Amino acid sequence: MAITQKSYDGALTCAMGVKNLDEAISWYNKVLGFETLYVLDDQGWAELSTSVEKVNIGLSVKDKVEVGGGAILTWGVSDIEGFYKHLREHQVKFDGEVITIPEMVKILTFYDLDGNALMVAQDLTK
Repeated sequence: MAITQKSYDGALTCAMGVKNLDEAISWYNKVLGFETLYVLDDQGWAELSTSVEKVNIGLSVKDKVEVGGGAILTWGVSDIEGFYKHLREHQVKFDGEVITIPEMVKILTFYDLDGNALMVAQDLTK
């Protein structure tokens, strides 16, 4: 069966590898404002809700977290400069400054505790 409008229920869980589950949960809760849905310590798994309905983050304990390549989760924000300031206050590592593509978008790449790349983008076309 294909993932079609008829078969897809609208839910999406984005799984990411982390070295320390408790530290990762704390970081995602504190820095990005996600809420912990549940933790399965025996499985090395936790799931957190985001502000996007039915879009969750799954954190999976890995001995070695492979970073680079793969999908980069990009969150739309209305005030990228304010978000940048918030991340700086939490000593978050960045891949440079806010990049502006005039009349299109502003983007900022940053990293979680394990080096997983995340992005925020502010739409300038609205």
